[in-house]
Amino acid sequence: MSDSARADDSSSEPATSPPAEAAAPNERAVGPSDAEADAAPEAATEAPASASEVLGAALGDAARRAGLDPAEGKSTGHVVWSAMGGWRGILESVLPGLVFLVTWTATYDPESRSGNLLLSLGLSVGLAAVFTAVRLIQRQSASAAIGGLIAAAAAAGLSLWTGRGEDSFIPGFLTNTIYGTAFIVSALIGWPLIGLAVGFLMGEGTAWRADRRKRRVFFWLSLAWGALFALRLIVQVPLYFAGDVTALGTLKLVMGLPLFAPLVAVTWLAVRALYPRAPK
Repeated sequence: MSDSARADDSSSEPATSPPAEAAAPNERAVGPSDAEADAAPEAATEAPASASEVLGAALGDAARRAGLDPAEGKSTGHVVWSAMGGWRGILESVLPGLVFLVTWTATYDPESRSGNLLLSLGLSVGLAAVFTAVRLIQRQSASAAIGGLIAAAAAAGLSLWTGRGEDSFIPGFLTNTIYGTAFIVSALIGWPLIGLAVGFLMGEGTAWRADRRKRRVFFWLSLAWGALFALRLIVQVPLYFAGDVTALGTLKLVMGLPLFAPLVAVTWLAVRALYPRAPK
């Protein structure tokens, strides 16, 4: 909305009209009261941001970088595509795990019940390193790629240290546990993470908590995200203890982007319904 249109309330007075002081000689000159003057310095000092505001700002900024800003009014398909990172993001997310799975399966020895761990991990981490190097050379945003490379290297190091292929999935279990717990707990205590992020993006802070409809939608959306992370653990952890690396790797891929993308779309549509765009 434009602030440029302002009404001009000034009017010209006859030259013979007496000055205001003469009309009311005993009246004190109009100006801010002592109380207002004393309160001015206090009003100028901003209160420190609360923990919810800081967390909401961090979540909202991360969502904005991923292309998830409801204020921009983009189409659902565009938002989902941006959240996945486009073709490059999909390849960077899927190919390292797929290469590990294919190499492990191709080199699997039924007698030792193991594949070539060093080769599988080497190719997977090497591919992640190539993706990261290409982004750095092209001077593109590489934070996600670097994070993925560090995670892949840590998982590979753990697996090589123990000599067990299934141990390379432990960092993923920890990530799903942290994210799932955060989403579920935040919803149960009345501060759903989705609401904090959306409130920051839409410029209303935590005012959405006064709206029962918004609280309910953000509650269920946060639970849905928590359920996604919990479902991954419920399905994959038993396979880890069974030592079935092939099935574990396959389900990790299947329960990755194929479940992530639809939930992004549902979240986006629900938030847009809460904040309809004003007609132009």
